[in-house]
Amino acid sequence: MSLDSLVLTPPLSGDNFSGSKPTIHDEKNIATPATERERDGKTRKTWASGLRWRILNFAPSWFSVNMGTGIVSILLKNLPYQFKHLDVIANAIFALNVVLFITFLVVSIIRYTVWPTVWYELIHHPTQSLYIGTFPMGLTTIINMIVFTCVPAFGKDFATVAWVLWWITAAISIGIGIIMPFVVHTRHKTSFKEILGVWFLPIVTNVVASASGGVVAAVLPPAHARVTLVVSYMMWGVGVPCAFFLMPLYYARLAIYKLPPKTVIVSVFLPVGPCGQGAFGLLQMASVLRTLSRSPGGGGLDAGGQYSAEEIQMMANAVYAVSIIVAFVLWGVGFFWLCNAIMAIFEVMCRQKVPFNMGWWGFTFPVGVFATATTSLGRELDSTALNIAGTFISLCVVVSWGFVATKTVILRWEGSL
Repeated sequence: MSLDSLVLTPPLSGDNFSGSKPTIHDEKNIATPATERERDGKTRKTWASGLRWRILNFAPSWFSVNMGTGIVSILLKNLPYQFKHLDVIANAIFALNVVLFITFLVVSIIRYTVWPTVWYELIHHPTQSLYIGTFPMGLTTIINMIVFTCVPAFGKDFATVAWVLWWITAAISIGIGIIMPFVVHTRHKTSFKEILGVWFLPIVTNVVASASGGVVAAVLPPAHARVTLVVSYMMWGVGVPCAFFLMPLYYARLAIYKLPPKTVIVSVFLPVGPCGQGAFGLLQMASVLRTLSRSPGGGGLDAGGQYSAEEIQMMANAVYAVSIIVAFVLWGVGFFWLCNAIMAIFEVMCRQKVPFNMGWWGFTFPVGVFATATTSLGRELDSTALNIAGTFISLCVVVSWGFVATKTVILRWEGSL
């Protein structure tokens, strides 16, 4: 500070100052109307540029927050062992998820409208493009909660809302599940070593949408439910087998090149997703199909009256029985990947510090849908052991969600995420 920049001013009257020494002020810090306006203008420009930067760098992976938050609300809503006000907590998390989804959707629309070339760059990015599937999967959690919460509380009109949203999600999921693997085959430059768990994301969108179709079909009229089930079974066939095509590649990658880097180590949980959601979806669709076959004029999947009521019920019961067996097999495969992921996380954490990033949201949803599969098997088989196991896994997901959500808010506020 130079002497020329200092101004001498006498002490103000009323100050507790005993003497005639002047007070020293820095002229650069003296507030004037002009400097205040300039400072406010700079603040607004800084805030605006910071906001533009955040919107420009808003990645699709943020919709994984909806997936994690949504599955927590679903788990709490359908927990086998309920307690007072748990329903209120589930509905509050559901409302939070809706607000987050709308916010993320608006930001994404602004991003691709203001910077349309970003979409092209996103599609050709070997990792970020795979997170596009988190958008429809995040929406399915909201659709399911509309069925679980809004339909019983406010009537069948919300069943129509859920059905319309489901068709939108189904169309997007089919597009992503078919187009994105083709983009990987033709546009992305990758190697065998770079195969990661995020490769499951575009494929599992169809599995998630098919399971949601089974949930929505449960509250629809028979004709609408029949169409929804047919499309859901088709989407299940697109998603689950393709996920099993990828699992041997991913297993071989782990065997040859060992665990992924610490920055993406949480992605080892992603193979659990298609197993858990595939099992839950199969059970849900089979349950709705059996109910539909028993309802007057339901007819199962037979819309033309080709089979008698007894034959329709017999086929529905057969599908239901086979679905339980297949769901158990899927649950077993998911259990293997879950144990492998837990051991991998501990292996890496014992050796080095794992940095927090948005990828941490990648384990809440896969483990959450594994919990829904567990509780669904417990409900269908009236198994206390499975109900207890499902409750334990669900509570673990809730606790981990609380940790990841808190960490995300703190780091986002600090600007380091």
